[in-house]
Amino acid sequence: MKANIGLGVLACGMTIMGSAALPARAQTDPSPAHPAYVVYDTGTLGGAVGVGNSINDIGWIAGLSTTAAGATHAALWSPGRVIDLGTLGGANSAVEWPVKNNHGLVVGISESARPDPNGEKFSCDPDFIATHGHTCLPFLWRNGTIVQLPLLGGNNGFATGINNSGQAVGWAETALHDPTCVPPQVLQFEAVLWGPGVGQQRILPPFPGDSTSAATAINDAGEVVGISGDCGDAVGAFSARHALLWENGHPMRLPTLGGRGWNTPMAINNAGAVAGFSDLSGDVRGGVLRANFQAFLWTREGGIRNLHTLPGDVLSEATGINDFGQIAGTSFDADGNSRVFLWQDGVMYDLNTLVQPDAPLYLLASGDIDGRGVITGLACVVAGGACSSVLHAFVAIVAPAVTAAAAPGGAGAAVRPAVPAEVRARVLQQQRLGRMAPE
Repeated sequence: MKANIGLGVLACGMTIMGSAALPARAQTDPSPAHPAYVVYDTGTLGGAVGVGNSINDIGWIAGLSTTAAGATHAALWSPGRVIDLGTLGGANSAVEWPVKNNHGLVVGISESARPDPNGEKFSCDPDFIATHGHTCLPFLWRNGTIVQLPLLGGNNGFATGINNSGQAVGWAETALHDPTCVPPQVLQFEAVLWGPGVGQQRILPPFPGDSTSAATAINDAGEVVGISGDCGDAVGAFSARHALLWENGHPMRLPTLGGRGWNTPMAINNAGAVAGFSDLSGDVRGGVLRANFQAFLWTREGGIRNLHTLPGDVLSEATGINDFGQIAGTSFDADGNSRVFLWQDGVMYDLNTLVQPDAPLYLLASGDIDGRGVITGLACVVAGGACSSVLHAFVAIVAPAVTAAAAPGGAGAAVRPAVPAEVRARVLQQQRLGRMAPE
């Protein structure tokens, strides 16, 4: 899951824009303030790849990084250093979702040293971290120590978020053999709420009629969002038939953009606003699910809103939202080329147009946005005007606002650098879209 939960096929999208006439007294005013950012490279654990998937309100970035030895480890970037969070016995680990805890708690997934008895790949292999046929376990990291969170009777689990009360969410397998699973997946999985006490856990049930569920985010009020549907291959499609909000453990179905799959809430802020992505109607053609998802914002007052894509693109997904309603996400063209967007006050910006001139990075995929508007994600290191194969986590810091005419790149689109095929594939993999291909 995370940005998606698996495979899809690109389909066409459309962005609708409009404008209104200004009052006569305002027509001599300068151009309206334009967001502005300064982007920095956060470095890695010694390897060539780093990805920022979470940022909290004290500026800690969590995600993953390759090491000098070639493993992928969960990583934490705090000012001036990169911390290796370790593993639960296997070679690899990662923080894949916005975590949002401000008190030093981080959750994620880790490969174990134990082979999966059913030969499953579950949710973390191959699209997340390579587990070499081993089980995938949810972890909690605090005070320099990584520990496993409890399972639900099965062999695998995945932790996605933790709030400031110490309640964590994710999903875990049960012992039930689910006939809706697609081999090699065998066991049912259900959304789970861990804590706040040590060893406490609670199943968050699927929507009535569905067999599986997964929780993707939690806010400080204990509201949880996630998905519900069939077991599938544990990485999406019809496992995200329904988008859910759990209140006091009871599932409520959220509206979608009309599609039958890929309806995934990614983040929820403390006001209860939800951001994610959802298929449009027509995603099932000839009996085959062909993803055509768009980023969305849902609020109790306004319902669901399609945020559409950046101009010229066909798919989009929102991955983070802060308490001011700013949204970070990723927009894709028909060839799988991607770029990070910032959505605020009803406007979607290409973040690459808002950063300093001659920035050393091109911003390819979003992770999260904090309460100050700081954004993290995945970027390529630019060399000779093109994306190199070196992919690093980035942090984009808010700079003083500028007028639209003076904004980096002006008010128009940034020039998209050439992106090698292997970089596009790595970005799709990082966004949980590793099997996505043009129709």
